[in-house]
Amino acid sequence: MTRALITTVPFGEVDPGSLGLLDEAGIAYVINPIGRRLTEDELVSLVPGFDVLIAGTEPLTERVMEAAPQLRLISRVGVGLDSVDLLAARARGIAVAYTPEGPADAVAELTIGLALSLLRGVYLANTAIRQGVWTRILGRRLAKVTVGVVGVGRIGRRVIRLLSAFGARILANDLAPVALDETVRWVDKPTLYREADVVTLHVPLTRLTRNLVGAEELAMMQPGALLINTCRGGVVNEAALAAALRAGQIAGAAVDTFTHEPYHGELVNVDTCLITPHIGSMSVDCRVRMEDGAARNAVAFLRGEPLDELVPESEYAMRASETKPVES
Repeated sequence: MTRALITTVPFGEVDPGSLGLLDEAGIAYVINPIGRRLTEDELVSLVPGFDVLIAGTEPLTERVMEAAPQLRLISRVGVGLDSVDLLAARARGIAVAYTPEGPADAVAELTIGLALSLLRGVYLANTAIRQGVWTRILGRRLAKVTVGVVGVGRIGRRVIRLLSAFGARILANDLAPVALDETVRWVDKPTLYREADVVTLHVPLTRLTRNLVGAEELAMMQPGALLINTCRGGVVNEAALAAALRAGQIAGAAVDTFTHEPYHGELVNVDTCLITPHIGSMSVDCRVRMEDGAARNAVAFLRGEPLDELVPESEYAMRASETKPVES
């Protein structure tokens, strides 16, 4: 019997339909017995004997794959691939699928929610009133600020659409301009950092985007600027951000993803940083869509049916390029 290890949590709790798909296909499954994000060592001890991994953001390293000689498919619940060693998977004949559209709407909406909270000081007012301080914070509206969007892919496009509905002025940056229905001004990153009141990041974590925003970039921003990261931990240098916030170099930040999760770093003690525990995709409908997609990918693969959500060749090519030295 085909066996699947479901490492991501939660899975099947909001809607058991994804588990039903596995049952109907005759796939025996084991759900993460620890109930949290697994470490590499824990994965190595759990994966032997499984044909499929239905995975979250756990470290799916070469070592993990070596411990699972039967493994044929990694079916990722979500879109980020930085936790998957794609080249090691390919070398072992392990297919990798994902659900790139599943989380996009939820992440985009959370981004807007964080922007509103930062602009109106909602998170600061909540803390103050619980401490007995009645402070009516004078904030700003989205319609009256300039928002810089770095990364205009699935999520970035949705963020721009929502920002446009609010009437925000939008600066955009990506490797190359793309066609959009909304009005944006395409600029380079330094211009975006200098001119934007709010900077929001929507890029994958790669060699080129690791520490994309560090001390130098933060120094370019206005004293009243706000930074939002709902993409990937590691894109923002967390120590540099904490230092910039403490120094009043920028006014505030909202961070949903961290280099190491669960997060216990410096930003926890910075009042002007709004922190959330990687909840970008955690809306009921998007979570169900992601889980359902991952289960369907597993079933289709094991039946020998074509998959629309196999990781594209461009991702493998990008990963291969990252193994080469950067030219000086």
